[in-house]
Amino acid sequence: MQCDYFDAGVCRSCTWMGQGYDEQLAAKQARCAELLAPWPGLDWLPPVTSPESGFRNKAKMVVAGTVEAPTLGILDPTGGGVDLRGCGLHDPRLADALPVLAEFVTRAALTPYDVPQRRGELKHLIVTVSPDGELMVRLVLRSTESVARIRKHLPWLAERLPLAVVSVNLQPAHKAVLEGEREEVLLGDTLPMRTGEVVLHLRPQSFFQTNGHVGAELYRQAAGWVAELAPASVWDLYCGVGGFALHLAAPGRSVVGVEVSEEAIASARQSATDLAHVSFVAADATTWAPAQPAAPELVVVNPPRRGIGPDLAGWLETSGVPHVLYSSCNAVTLARDLAAMPAYRPVTARLLDMFPQTAHFEVVTLLTRA
Repeated sequence: MQCDYFDAGVCRSCTWMGQGYDEQLAAKQARCAELLAPWPGLDWLPPVTSPESGFRNKAKMVVAGTVEAPTLGILDPTGGGVDLRGCGLHDPRLADALPVLAEFVTRAALTPYDVPQRRGELKHLIVTVSPDGELMVRLVLRSTESVARIRKHLPWLAERLPLAVVSVNLQPAHKAVLEGEREEVLLGDTLPMRTGEVVLHLRPQSFFQTNGHVGAELYRQAAGWVAELAPASVWDLYCGVGGFALHLAAPGRSVVGVEVSEEAIASARQSATDLAHVSFVAADATTWAPAQPAAPELVVVNPPRRGIGPDLAGWLETSGVPHVLYSSCNAVTLARDLAAMPAYRPVTARLLDMFPQTAHFEVVTLLTRA
């Protein structure tokens, strides 16, 4: 992939930009195999590839510049705005929406936040596009000063973009944090994210895979493995909006999803309205799992980069659960967690290139109790 921003030196976020895609994929596979080398006999399936460009369904844009000429992108070393509306990683429908949103900033007189001067209102625009082309637009503000103007001009925006959800998020602190805890929805409720036959409902503060193509393949792979094992009971720990839980649902199978975010659990419950044997719990998976009277036949874990940690790994080690499906965005912590669970043997794994142009990747591994 060729990128004018990278070539000009104004954005180096994609550290592997310019490398051939086959070379990137081979390096990721080699790194993953190296980290999991202590478990010989692991069957590696062919990696899941991604489009090299246009794959991101989410744009997280720093807003800078002026009301009349806002920039949407990143900040340079001095805190000035670097406009990246033409970023080639974004789904083309996101790219088409960004100029309209920049015009909305001007129309609603939303003063971009000036980091060096610590003044202004609009800090970030976070925009997500669904597979069907609908948009969720979140405006991260320093205060509520401009909310009335956003409401006033929202009909103008709705005439020009296929909006499903619009919200404002308040992040008053002067620090490098993308968003705050308080969210006010101005339009809609959830953004339907269709993955195959499953429709996941995404609320403003819920996590969703930014690479929809590879995310769908991840769920498809998990469903295939679980169909072969045919467990009667499944726990999906760190379930987010219920991606794994809803794709693993089957007649007669009990599925429970656990996630600390109440917003994500509300989304998951909305998606599972017609599924009698699927339920969701808002709780910390690390403390919830050991407190249950009985363990399931299969546990799915999809933790953040830090991994599941020693407490949950220790519980799994002694739980008697026959199978664990571990989806990891950090193979370093995956290897550490596997070392803490010697009762399990990784039998098959697959790398999924969720993040082309960078060294990052996803890997899903099926573990069997030895």
